[in-house]
Amino acid sequence: MELNASKYQQKLKKMGRRAIALSIILLILFCISLGVMWMIAKIQGAPPLSVPQTTILYNADKSLLEEMHHGQKRYWVPIENISPHVIQATISVEDQNFYNHHGFDPKRIAGAAVADLKAMAKVQGASTITQQYARNLFLEHDKTWIRKLREAWYTVRLETNYDKDHILEGYLNTIYYGHGVYGIEAASRYYFNKNASKLTRSEASILAGIPKGPSYYSPFNNLENAKERQKIILAAMQKEGFITQEEEKKAFAAKLSFHEIKEEEKKDIAPYFVDEVKKQVKEKLHLTNERELHGLRIYTTLNPKLQKLAEKKVEKTIDPDSSIQTGFIAMNPKTGAVKALIGGKDYEESPFNRATQAVRQPGSTMKVPLYYAAIEHGLTPSTLFKSEPTVFTFGKGTKETQYKPSNYHDYYANDNITLSQAIALSDNIYAVKTMQYIGVDQLVQTSREMGIKSNIKPVPSLALGTSPVRLSEMVNAYGMIENGGREIEPTFVTKVESYDGKVLYEAPKEHKQVLDEDAAYVTTHLMTGMFDERLNDYTTVTGNSINEKTTHIYGGKSGTTQTDSWMIGFSPSLVAGVWTGYDKDQTMDKVTERSYAKNIWVSFMEEAHKGKTVQAFSPSKGVVGVLVNPDNGKLATKDCPNTRLTYYVKGTEPTEYCDEHMEHTEEKKQEKQEKKEEDGFWKKVLPWA
Repeated sequence: MELNASKYQQKLKKMGRRAIALSIILLILFCISLGVMWMIAKIQGAPPLSVPQTTILYNADKSLLEEMHHGQKRYWVPIENISPHVIQATISVEDQNFYNHHGFDPKRIAGAAVADLKAMAKVQGASTITQQYARNLFLEHDKTWIRKLREAWYTVRLETNYDKDHILEGYLNTIYYGHGVYGIEAASRYYFNKNASKLTRSEASILAGIPKGPSYYSPFNNLENAKERQKIILAAMQKEGFITQEEEKKAFAAKLSFHEIKEEEKKDIAPYFVDEVKKQVKEKLHLTNERELHGLRIYTTLNPKLQKLAEKKVEKTIDPDSSIQTGFIAMNPKTGAVKALIGGKDYEESPFNRATQAVRQPGSTMKVPLYYAAIEHGLTPSTLFKSEPTVFTFGKGTKETQYKPSNYHDYYANDNITLSQAIALSDNIYAVKTMQYIGVDQLVQTSREMGIKSNIKPVPSLALGTSPVRLSEMVNAYGMIENGGREIEPTFVTKVESYDGKVLYEAPKEHKQVLDEDAAYVTTHLMTGMFDERLNDYTTVTGNSINEKTTHIYGGKSGTTQTDSWMIGFSPSLVAGVWTGYDKDQTMDKVTERSYAKNIWVSFMEEAHKGKTVQAFSPSKGVVGVLVNPDNGKLATKDCPNTRLTYYVKGTEPTEYCDEHMEHTEEKKQEKQEKKEEDGFWKKVLPWA
C-alpha cells in the first residue's frame, strides 16, 4: 500500500511539474502573442479617421466664409480647448477607469455580464471610451461578429499608438449629440452658442448625458429627461471626487441658457467663388471626390467687403429684367489672389461660372498683350502708323489671305498716329499693322506667357480679339503687366490644413520673372492713356464716358464685339475685369447694354479705393520718362500746346524735337517786335500821350 501511495505521489508531482511547465509555456506564448499584437498594431498605426468632418472655409481676414458639413456637423478641437468640466463629466459617466485600463475593462465586462444574466437581457454596457471611439471610426453600423472583431482590433491599435488624452480627444470629437450634431465643439455651439472651452459644469453635465440616448436626453426634445440624466452624472462626478456635494447641488440648480435655434434660410456667400475653391483644393491636394474634402480648414483669398461691393455694383447697374449675364473678377496683381468673383447674376438659376469657364471674344482687350509684345520687339509709344482703310495680306502663295478690318463707326485719322494714341483710341488698323510687324505667332506666344491658356488661333483678326478666351485669363494677363512681368495665376486658396492643424498645402510666395520688366512698365503707362483726353484725335479716348467718375490713377482697356462687352483695368494694388453679354450669342444693340461693363468696373474701382491715397505706377529702373507732343511722338518744346509725359525703354526715347509750332512762334515774335517799335515811335512823337 505504501508503495502504491508513493507511486501515486510521484505521479502527482510529475503531473504538477508538467502543468507548471505547460503554464509557463502558455504564459510565454501569451506574452509573445501580446508582443506580436503590439508590434503589428504599432506597424499598422492608428486606425483611419473615417468619420465625416465639417470643412471650414475662411475669408482672407480669417472670418467665416462657408461650412461644408457633408451630412454631419462636426468641428475637431484639441483637448486643451475642451472645458475640463466636460472631461470630468464624460469620464464619470462613461468610463471611470479610463486612465487605468488598456482599452478593455475586465471588471466592467464581468459586472455587465452578471447584470445581463440576472435580467435575462442586455441592460448594462461594458464598452470603454476607447472601444466607443473605435466604434465611431466606422461608417457602417451592422452588428456582425466581423465588425466586433475589427472594433476590438481598432481598440488595440488606438491604445498602442495614442496616449489617453489623444484617445479622449478623438472620442469627444466624434460622439453624436443629437440633431445632426457630432463632437463636443459642434454640440456646444448648437445647444449653448459658445465654444467647448467655455462650457460651465452645469452645461457640461447636460451635454455629457445626451450620447446615451440623443433623442431621449436632448434638452430640446425633453428637458425633464435631460435634467434626470444630469442628476446622475453630477452624482457620478461627486463619487469620483471631481466635485464636492455643494458643487453638485449648485451645478444642478444652475439656470441653463439654451441657444435659440432659428431655422432661417441661409443665403450662400460668393457661391461661384466657393466652387472655384473646391476645384483648386482638389487640384492642389490631388483629390478625386467631394468626400475627400472632409475635415479641412481652407484659408481663401476672398475679401468679403470687395465681394459684397462687386455684387452690389452688378445688381445696381444691370437692368434686372434683362437676360444679360456677367462675369466679374478682382485680383491682387502682385500675387494673383482673387479678392472677389461673380460668375453670373443668379447662382441658383445657373451655376455656370462666366468668369472662369466661359470663353468669349475679348475684342480690343487683346491689344494689351499685342502692344506689350510690340514694345518688347522694338516699337515705342512714338512709333507712327497710318490710320486709314487698309486691306491686309497674310501668308504666301496659295495660303495667302486678305483681311480688311475697320475702325469703330468707320472713323479714321487718314494720317499717322502714335502707338500712344492707337491704344487710347483703340484704332484697329494700327493694331493689325502692329501684329503684321511682330508676327501673329509672336502674339500667340506672348499670350501664353501671360497665362492665357485658351486655344488661341493664329489668324489675322487675332489682334482684334476674335479668338475666345476666359475673363480670368485676361485679368491675370493684365495683372502681370502691372506687376512688372512676374508670373501669377488666379489664386483662391492660400493654405489648407487638416482637422488637427497639419499644413497640407500653402500657396507659393515667390513669383518668377516671365515678361520684360521695362516693356511691362511702358505698356502699363500706355494703358493710362484711355483716360487721358490729351490723346484725343480723330475720335475721343475710349475711357471718355467714365473719365469724370475717376479720382485715382488707372491703366485699362475696354473691348467690344457684337455679342460681348469687356472692361479690364488696374491700380497699383488691384486689377479687375468685367464681361457682360448674353449667354446665347444674342447681339447687344442698345448703347446702355454696351456700357454696363465700363460702369460696373469704374464704380467698383472707385469705391474700392475710396479714402485711399492716390498712387502712381512706379517706373522700373530701365525706363525713362520724357515730355512729348502726343500728336507726333516727338520731344515737346515750350511752344507745343499739348504735351504728355511718356515712358520709354531706355535708349528708345525720341531725340528729335517737335518743330510744328515754331513757325507760329516766330510770327508771334515778329508781331511783338513790330508792336514794340510802333509804341516807341508814338512815344517819341507824342511824349504826352
